[in-house]
Parts: sequence; structure tokens; C-alpha cells
Amino acid sequence: MSPTVLISIDDAELSSSLLMELGKFDDITVCLPQDSNAGDAQMAVCWHPDPALLDKFPQIQCLHSAAAGVDHLGESLLASGLPVARIVDPDQKQGMLEYVLWCVLNHHRDFDRAVKNQAQQRWHLYPQLPANEVRVGVMGLGEIGAHVATGLAQFGYSVLGWSRRPKQLERVSTFSGPSEFTGFLEQVDVLVNLLPLNQATQGILNQSLFQALPKGACLVNTGRGGHLVEADLISALETGWLRSAVLDVFTVEPLPADHPLWTTEGVIVTPHMASSSSAAMIAHQVHQNVLRFIKDQPLLNTIDRTLGY
Repeated sequence: MSPTVLISIDDAELSSSLLMELGKFDDITVCLPQDSNAGDAQMAVCWHPDPALLDKFPQIQCLHSAAAGVDHLGESLLASGLPVARIVDPDQKQGMLEYVLWCVLNHHRDFDRAVKNQAQQRWHLYPQLPANEVRVGVMGLGEIGAHVATGLAQFGYSVLGWSRRPKQLERVSTFSGPSEFTGFLEQVDVLVNLLPLNQATQGILNQSLFQALPKGACLVNTGRGGHLVEADLISALETGWLRSAVLDVFTVEPLPADHPLWTTEGVIVTPHMASSSSAAMIAHQVHQNVLRFIKDQPLLNTIDRTLGY
């Protein structure tokens, strides 16, 4: 009898795509929560799943995120003690680098100012700096963050990286732990957040962090909406301490039409588009782990539950 995989995804389009892609494998059975065989599921593929998932489907013995992050699983599922795997996708890492490079160029080459000037029919040239005079700080040096940091360094930027634990990266000045955090921030012109979201990082993008940055810095948030204290960012932009912010993730998505971030001067809003894995890639990695699971082999890309990522 083939193993059964339950799709518990709060996104109709992604759920349908994964149902189709996983259905191409003839050695596993795929189902949705409303299907009659859902009670047989041993693994659940999740994106913002039902918090009561394990109560409704007690046969589940493994959780698989449909993304690189796992915070969307929620506290109860992360605390369940079940093994949790996530997606690691080289194409997603490259996509994130492309997005962040666009954000850095927007600040470095004054494209944000040019767009603002166009709206006022104002012709003004800004001094052009070489890339090595622009200091880009990357918060979070995991699979994606490390790729972004080293990629930016290859483009000639002066790159700094900060992580919870010490890391060594080629051509990147690295900092780690709380004791080196402020020293890292003080040297950053463009701050890129790629941290995982957990209790330690919730609300980390706040007033004290912004004040530690040099005046005129730019924020890029491609982590999670929960990292950002939105009122503090709006205040930092309105007072002129920060020059700009590019935001791709929000506490509530889609961002409500009446949210002040839409109209805050200096903010660019993008609809959670920085980078994503294809349904085919997600299905391929889930399939690999299903087969490993039933053979009692170590799963690929599992998280450290004590760290939450």
C-alpha cells in the first residue's frame, strides 16, 4: 500500500498545483482534508495549515513545509515534536538574489529619487558612487541569506552579514550574536532582512534598530511581516531618519487597501513576490522525503526544533 500525503494549504492555487504535481508519482497517494482517505495520511504538506490538523488527522507522523520557512505552521504544530522538513531550492535562492539586487540598485543608483523627481517634472543628477562604497548588510545567513550576501559581494558591493551564530563567507564581513549587532547596524547603508521568524526575531525591525542605522539608510524586508513594527518604520521614514523601504512581506496579506504603508512616502510595496519555488520543485522534494520517511531514512532539510528553523 502506497503512503498517503495530505495537502493542508491555505492557498487554493498552490493546493491545486501541488495536487496535480504530486499526483504524477505513482508510488504515493495524495489527498485533501475533505477526501475520504485523508485519515490515512502519514505526512502533511503545509502552508498556513489548520491549527487542529493533528487532532483531525492523528495518523500524521511528519510535517513538510511547502516553503523555505516554517513559521507559517504555527506554534502548536511546531511544538508537536513531529519532524519538520522544508524546501531548499537553488532557483529560489537565485530569485531572492535578483530581487535584493534590484532593491540595492534602486538605492545605490538613486532610481527611487529619479521616480519621485519625475512626478514633479524635476531634472536632477545625483553623484554616482562605485558599488564598493555602498555598504549592504544582510541579516540572516542561512541557505538563502548566504547566497544573497556572497552574490552581492560578487557585484562589487561592500557586504556585511549578521547571524545568530558565527559564519564565515567569502568576501563578506560577518558579525554574530547580540554583542555584535549594533556594530553591524552602524555600518549599513542598505539593510536586508532574511531572518527566520521566531520568538527571538519577532518585531526585530523596530525603532531601536532603525536608530542604530546611519541616517538615510534603506530597509529591505523579505523575511516575514512579523519582523517589522510597522508604526516604527512609518515614523522613521516620516522623520527622515530612513530614506526608503522596500517591503515584500506583511503581517496581513494581501495588504489591506486602507493600510498606511501603501501611501507612506519612501515605501515600495511588492506582493510577496521576492522569490518562490515552483510546484514541481516542491513536489519533487516532498516525494523524496515521503520515500525516505517510509524507509525510516533521515529526511532532507529538516529543521532544528529548538531553534525553530
